[in-house]
Amino acid sequence: MTTTPLGVLDLVPVSTGSNASEAIRNSIDLAQRAERLGYARYWFAEHHLNPGVAGTTPSLLLALAAAATTQIRLGSGAVQMGHRTGLSVVEEFGLLDAVHPGRFDLGLGRSGGVPREPRQVPKASPVVDGKTPNGVLIPPKFDFRPLLGSPRFALQKKLLVQPGAQPQDYDELLGDVLALIAGTYTSPEGEEAHVIPGEGAAVQIWVLGSSGGESAEVAGERGLRFGANYHVAPSSVLEAVDAYRAAFKPSADLDKPYVTVSADVVVADDEAAARDLAAGYGAWVRSIRTAEGAIQFPTPDEARQRVWSDADRALVQDRVDTQFVGSPGQVTDQLERLRDATGADELLVTTITHDHADRVRSFELLAQEWSVR
Repeated sequence: MTTTPLGVLDLVPVSTGSNASEAIRNSIDLAQRAERLGYARYWFAEHHLNPGVAGTTPSLLLALAAAATTQIRLGSGAVQMGHRTGLSVVEEFGLLDAVHPGRFDLGLGRSGGVPREPRQVPKASPVVDGKTPNGVLIPPKFDFRPLLGSPRFALQKKLLVQPGAQPQDYDELLGDVLALIAGTYTSPEGEEAHVIPGEGAAVQIWVLGSSGGESAEVAGERGLRFGANYHVAPSSVLEAVDAYRAAFKPSADLDKPYVTVSADVVVADDEAAARDLAAGYGAWVRSIRTAEGAIQFPTPDEARQRVWSDADRALVQDRVDTQFVGSPGQVTDQLERLRDATGADELLVTTITHDHADRVRSFELLAQEWSVR
């Protein structure tokens, strides 16, 4: 591949007519194929209460993938730390590293926690008429507040969080993770904690974020690697990477900022075929943004039968417009522009199609084209 590594982000999607067992088998198969194709990383996301997403527990999926592969880096994209403790996560990834040493990326997300106000607002990268100078679309911001106030979101919080528990300060939580792995954790009372397995684990720490807020700042201040989400929040990807770089301080692990940026893509032999495979994406995004929970991914025929209102289209427009869909050359051109606009050191690709064979083929075509650029 080119000097810019490509990774895979997998939600373990469940298609109509399928089930979670088949989705998991498909994801392990895709991890094996991604390794053979030369992808640098394979990450599993964490999502809950979604009929169409089986990726609920990254560490368990990573154990399955590690047993089925030999060298590709494997990671979480990301563990949702709003309902976790540093100890529980270090123990899980310590177990993984003890069996498959040196292969894991511990990607951490603030989801579910309480955000702080940004400490600084760096000058944003230029955007004119909704596009970067090289043509990457930066759409208007989507308002997530109605989603966060939905009964379904409240139910998820109720089921994930112990009664009366409050999320830990995110910077403090990251500090716990780093200290427990380093073997330097000491409580305010002077008690030391040593995690076996976990202490000394050769895991690579990443922070993932969707805006220029706390996640980006904390990642920079602690000198950690940062993942920005163009596929989830395309409107704020530039502010996220700018805030991270503005806050960056060299650490023992990293002497300069290091960024991966995600993108949602579908590749086929030609644009018409790719758009047919991607036909269900809008309905899938709509189900998430209405707090219904991600639906099982529809077939192109099922997607075409859906009746859309103007409100429905407006709800998903930013995500549909920023999905990279087309031939290998078209999608690679778009990924290169995204890389250049964000200054990304790596790119993280996620793809959902109804049929597993089409998803595999998409990654194959992309890898082939990427390798000759």
